Amino acid sequence: MNQPRNQAIAFPHGGAESVLASNRVIRNTYMLLSMTLLFAAVTAGASVALNLPHPGIIITLVGYFGLLFAITKFQNSGAGVALVFALTGFMGYTLGPIINRYLGMPNGAEIVMQAMAGTAVIFVGLSAYALTTKKDFSFMSGFLMVGMLVAFVAGLAAIFFEIPALSLTVSAAFVLLMSGLILFETSNIIHGGETNYVMATVSLFVSIFNLFTSLLQLLGVFGGDD
Repeated sequence: MNQPRNQAIAFPHGGAESVLASNRVIRNTYMLLSMTLLFAAVTAGASVALNLPHPGIIITLVGYFGLLFAITKFQNSGAGVALVFALTGFMGYTLGPIINRYLGMPNGAEIVMQAMAGTAVIFVGLSAYALTTKKDFSFMSGFLMVGMLVAFVAGLAAIFFEIPALSLTVSAAFVLLMSGLILFETSNIIHGGETNYVMATVSLFVSIFNLFTSLLQLLGVFGGDD
C-alpha cells in the first residue's frame, strides 16, 4: 500500500520540477534575448552613423555560420554567452548598411519604423499566445526545417541571379517561417524540448532579425523601393 502512495507523491514532484526548469529557461532566455537585442541595436546604430559598408554575402555567411558553430560547441559554458553577443553584434553591424539604404529613400525613416513596429507586434503577440495557451507546436518542426532550407537556397539564387520577384517571394515566405519559428521555439521551451537558454536565445534572435529584414524589404517594395 505504501508503494503506490510514494509513486503518487513522486509524479507531482517531478512535474513541479519540470515546470520550474521550463520557467527558469524562459526567464534566462528572455533576459539574454533582451540584452542581445539591445547590443545589436547599438552595433547597428554605430554602423548606420559611421556609414560602414556591408561586408558582403560571403563574409556574412562565413561569420554567421562560424559563430553559430562555435556557440553550439560552447553552449554550456560562459564562452557560449560571450559568443552569442559576438554573433548578435555582428548581425547588428551587417544590418546597419541595409538600414542606411532604406533611410536614403524619401520615406525611408517611416519604412524602418514600420518594420520595427511590425516585428515587435508579431513577436510579442506570438510569444504571448504560445506562453498563455501552452499549446504544443512541435508538429511544425519538419515543415519549418524544409521551408527554411528551401527559402534560404531561393534567397541565395535571388541575390546571385538578381531576380527581384523571387527576392520578394522569399521575403514573404520568411515572414511566415519566422513567425512559425517563434511559436515553435517558445512552445519548445515550455514543454521541455529546449533546455539550453543560450540556444533558445539564438533561435529567437535569428527569427526576429530575419522577420525585421523581411518586413523591411516588403515595406520598401510597396513603399516605392526600386
